[in-house]
Amino acid sequence: MKIKCIIIDDEPLAISVIESHLKNFDHIEIAATFGGPLKAYKILEQEKIDLIFLDINMPQMTGFTFIENLNSRPLIVITTAYREYAVKSFEFNILDYLVKPIPFNRFLKTINKVYQQVYLSQSSVDTSLQQEPHIFLKVNKKLIKINLNDILYIESLKDYIKVTTTLGDFVAHKSLTSITDELPQSNFIRIHRSFTISINKISSLEGNTVQISTRNIPIGRNYVKQTKERIFNIHDDKTK
Repeated sequence: MKIKCIIIDDEPLAISVIESHLKNFDHIEIAATFGGPLKAYKILEQEKIDLIFLDINMPQMTGFTFIENLNSRPLIVITTAYREYAVKSFEFNILDYLVKPIPFNRFLKTINKVYQQVYLSQSSVDTSLQQEPHIFLKVNKKLIKINLNDILYIESLKDYIKVTTTLGDFVAHKSLTSITDELPQSNFIRIHRSFTISINKISSLEGNTVQISTRNIPIGRNYVKQTKERIFNIHDDKTK
């Protein structure tokens, strides 16, 4: 079973851009596209839709009015040419806000958020959706699927990051802040301006240093308190 989405936008070119981006992700299926919001209500009543890419300024009804009239709420990603609606959009508890034209690297960040929401919160016995949580990383012009459980730590290399996993290292043009935002906070924490780590992979803690595999990673002075609280809280939860 795939993640089913619909696209609602009165600009055919905008729909085409999102369709083109989505072709890179096998686990997402476009159930339908709509040039306006009114016809979209029917498919939402008839099928289980997981995700909506939604424009704001459209004839007949705005994207905000459309959201207010939904009986059930799939994940919603706003796609608009206007930055000024961002604050209002997040009042509707949307997943993400994309400004047109939508570059692929920014779209990839949104898809990683979608995967986290869908796969990590999935509680049914449908094994087709209960695959291991993962993200996609663009490495040498190729999208690489990385299972979250394989990640040991991530290191900032100026304009790049190095993701160290149990299967090897992957270098991508991305910021440490950006990749950290895409990872679930339940298991990943930034402990230094240059490092984000998987808490489950810590083998020891000594002073202001954690050991993961064979690497000793420093805890930055501004991160010591929150890091130790997170590590010990999780440890306490496991021992209860």
